[in-house]
Amino acid sequence: MNTATAPASPLDAPAATVLLDDPLELARFSRRRQGPGGRPELESGLQISGITCAACSSILEAALQRVDGVLEARVSAAAQRASVRWDPARTQASALIAAIRGAGYDAVPDAGAPAREARRAEHRRALWRWFVASFCAMQVMMLATPSYVAGPGELADDMRQLLNWGQWVLTLPVVLFAAGPFFQAGWRGLRQRRIGMDVPVALGVAVAFVASSGASFSPGGLFGTEVYFDSLTMFVSFLLGARYLELRARHRAQAELEAATASLPATARRERTDGSLETVSTLRLATGDRVLVPVGEAFPADGLLLSGPTQADEALLTGESTPVAKAVGDAVVAGSRNTGAPVRLQVERVGADTRYEAIVALMHEALTQRPASARLADRWAGPFLWAVLLLAAGSAAVWSLIDPAMAVPVAVAVLVVTCPCALSLAAPAALVAAAGGLARRGVLVQRLDAIEALAQVDRVFVDKTGTLTDDGQAVAELTMAPGVVAEVATCRSAAAGLAQWSTHPVARAVTAWGAALPMRDVQERPGQGLQGRDTRGRLWQLGSAAWLGIQADWAPGARSLLVCDGTALAAVQVLEPLRPGVAEGLALLQAQGLAPTLLSGDQPARVQALARRLGGIAAIGGASPQDKLDAVAAAQAAGQRVMMVGDGVNDAPVLARADVSLAMGQGALVARAQADAVVVSGRWGDVQRARATAQKTMRIVRQNLAWAAAYNAACIPLAVVGWLPPWAAGLGMALSSLLVVLNAARAAREDAARA
Repeated sequence: MNTATAPASPLDAPAATVLLDDPLELARFSRRRQGPGGRPELESGLQISGITCAACSSILEAALQRVDGVLEARVSAAAQRASVRWDPARTQASALIAAIRGAGYDAVPDAGAPAREARRAEHRRALWRWFVASFCAMQVMMLATPSYVAGPGELADDMRQLLNWGQWVLTLPVVLFAAGPFFQAGWRGLRQRRIGMDVPVALGVAVAFVASSGASFSPGGLFGTEVYFDSLTMFVSFLLGARYLELRARHRAQAELEAATASLPATARRERTDGSLETVSTLRLATGDRVLVPVGEAFPADGLLLSGPTQADEALLTGESTPVAKAVGDAVVAGSRNTGAPVRLQVERVGADTRYEAIVALMHEALTQRPASARLADRWAGPFLWAVLLLAAGSAAVWSLIDPAMAVPVAVAVLVVTCPCALSLAAPAALVAAAGGLARRGVLVQRLDAIEALAQVDRVFVDKTGTLTDDGQAVAELTMAPGVVAEVATCRSAAAGLAQWSTHPVARAVTAWGAALPMRDVQERPGQGLQGRDTRGRLWQLGSAAWLGIQADWAPGARSLLVCDGTALAAVQVLEPLRPGVAEGLALLQAQGLAPTLLSGDQPARVQALARRLGGIAAIGGASPQDKLDAVAAAQAAGQRVMMVGDGVNDAPVLARADVSLAMGQGALVARAQADAVVVSGRWGDVQRARATAQKTMRIVRQNLAWAAAYNAACIPLAVVGWLPPWAAGLGMALSSLLVVLNAARAAREDAARA
């Protein structure tokens, strides 16, 4: 239950309840439908607290039914959830909550109900299918046992046939219900003229059932006297068990993602112009709004603190369990929790523009991708399965001449044992597990192929500002040009007026100076600077000396110059401390055989000085975005696999060009969009751990592929010569797939990061 949606205090309860009638808020937990005569109806999901026994359900249903306009109310005590169908012309959502509270319980909107209900239904179907197959398999085995243990002449033919009929009856639910997904998936593939993994499974089940049915009702006829109901039911049971475990793992990942998306509060306390507070839906917040965030609540949007200090728990976003200290002027992100003191926040980004929503979108995107190794397996699956079908048909034909009674079991065993489930799971299972483990440690993978590429890199290019240096702690200083008569305050105000239009770390340091001169027609040249005009029409520029074409010998080491109508007035110098763990992280990468190169658009002297602080690594300074692209292209032309780590707007092209790219989570959105993975935590140690995880993951993938190949190479000959019965083939195939999934799960473990 999303407790963040509950009112913080009794005084706020009425306001928060009324907000549920807001159309934007109502759409989060209700869906529209048409009633009799086309009358509009709403069906709302509510999560209820206070239920202690099954009798509570009838109490709540009665309370809801007494509300005028409620058409139907269903309450589940086990799920602690209510589903209410109501007429929006006669009542409101707030009346439903009031009725539940009037009965002595409490309720909040259940926004994640549709997805959760779909998972619950899928889980219930999978569990029922597995149960039916397993239960029937045990009963079939009981009826088949006398045929196995009876000596010659000890079991009469009529009794044997009666037992076979009993097995046939018990096998019907397995074929018609439990094995339904195999037949459905196989038929869908055939309709699209594609042979999928389920085709040999469905064919094996069908052949075994038809042959066994013929032997049961017409002994000694076309299909002989042997029945394989026990092998068939056990095979289906084993395979459904392996798929059920895979389903549980997938649902667990989806539930964790859903829990993450439910961390934002549903309401916020917004300041009016007169200083009073109003409770509004977070969907109504806009840039520039000021909100009050009490202790214990999550920040509803990205913004800057107007009061403080406080602490923010960013574990959900960065994996860092220790709350981060925040002072006035510091940035906070939506979804992080205020744990220090009540604060006021000025909203900068809302909705899909927030860092939180971007992270959630990245996770969704990564989970829906198919890696290149999986696509390669899909391309080989068609020819492989055709070969399997031909091999099964050929084996059956040969055995029909040698021993007709062995033809069907050999064909079924070949079809079953060669089902490439383990092969198809070898890479995706490991890559998805690794992506989930990295996400918990603050590294979000946007492209699963990046894990394989990350394990293969042998050259690293690293941006400087914001990537190696801690831009959050940068301090800007203004140095006036000799002979300039302009006021220092005017220059600082003009520089801040331009800097507030950029997210570059230097610009953020300048913005901290305070009062900003209003600017219009502001333009940013990525990697070069900004320019704009003040209210008097003067052209102000803040950027590199090379872009401005001005020599500034009087300000060695200056990051930017401030120019007004072509005249240099001052220089901006920035003191940038290194990020924690940078030196250690680069040293570990060097120990792994990587050659890091510092690639920055900053002045060469500053870049070389930083390179010396980092142990004398290679460095290229004064690089434009095109220069960075050329450096990466040259390394790739030399046969090197390149990783780029950056965070700025000017890094976006080179991040896209590199074989694999990582963006620091606090960087620009366009840089994060071009990167293959985002280091949300901003910790350099996580960069090294991400590569170590990628290397271990690829070792696991190779182990899985080797096992799948060895398993098929060993078992196919056994099935062809008749030494592997269908039930053993089914058990081996299911255990093989399960082994691959369990081995792949190791990629998500914490120790994988240290491997």
